[in-house]
Amino acid sequence: MKVDVIGDIHGCREELLELIEKLGYREEGGLFRHPEGRQLAFVGDAADRGPDSIGVLRLLFSMQDAGMLSYSPGNHCNKLYRFFKGNNVQITHGLETTIAEWRGLPETEQEAFRKRYKRFYEALPVYQTFEDRLIVAHAGIRENMIGQPLSKKIISFVLYGDVTGDFLPDGRPVRRDWAKHYSGERWIVYGHTPVEQPYFRNRTVNIDTGCVFGGALSAFRYPEEEILSVPSRQPFEPDRFHRYHP
Repeated sequence: MKVDVIGDIHGCREELLELIEKLGYREEGGLFRHPEGRQLAFVGDAADRGPDSIGVLRLLFSMQDAGMLSYSPGNHCNKLYRFFKGNNVQITHGLETTIAEWRGLPETEQEAFRKRYKRFYEALPVYQTFEDRLIVAHAGIRENMIGQPLSKKIISFVLYGDVTGDFLPDGRPVRRDWAKHYSGERWIVYGHTPVEQPYFRNRTVNIDTGCVFGGALSAFRYPEEEILSVPSRQPFEPDRFHRYHP
C-alpha cells in the first residue's frame, strides 16, 4: 500500500489543493485519485484558524461519502464536534474562525452542516493503521497503546499528546517529546505540534509544519519515507513553532 499522509490543514484549502496536485492526484468529479493507486490520509485538525475551514471540511465530507477518507481526528476536530453537540466549550484558539464561517452560512445550511459534521466525526477512527506497518495518529501514540481497547487515556493521548499538566503563557499545554522513547518497527506519523521542518525521531515523524502560521503544508509519502511540501500563503508567525530539544 502506498499512502500520502497530509499534516494539519487548519482551513488552508488553497495549500491543500496545491499539495494534492503536487502529490500527483487528479480531480475526477470533485474527488482525487492517483494514477498509481496511492491513497490520501490525514493527521487531523482540518479546521480552525485558517481562511476556509468550511471549504476544507466539505472536501473531506465528499471523500467520506465516496468511501475514500482516511482521517484521524485531532483536538480541534473534537472541540468543534462538542460545540455542534451543544456542549459548553470555549470559542477560542481558532474555533472562533470556524464558527464565524459557519454562522455566515444561510440558516438552513447551518443546520445541515452541523448535522453533517457530527456524522463525519462520529464515523472517524481514533487513529489509523495501514497494513500494521504505518500508524497515523493526530498527536502520536505510544507503542503499548496500539491495538489496545480504547480508553480515555489513549484517546486523550492521541488527541492532545503527552502533556505535562503545565501551560505556556498563551494557554497552550506543555508537551513532552514522546517520540524520544519510541522503539517500535511501525512508522507513526503525527502532527499537532507545529515545527518549521518535519521532525524525525526513531520511526516517527511530526509533519505539522505550521501551514496556518506561515510555514508549509507537508505530506509524508509511505513507503518511500519522503516529505513533499508546498509553502503557506498565510503570514509567518515564528513564535508559534515548537523547537524540540536534543
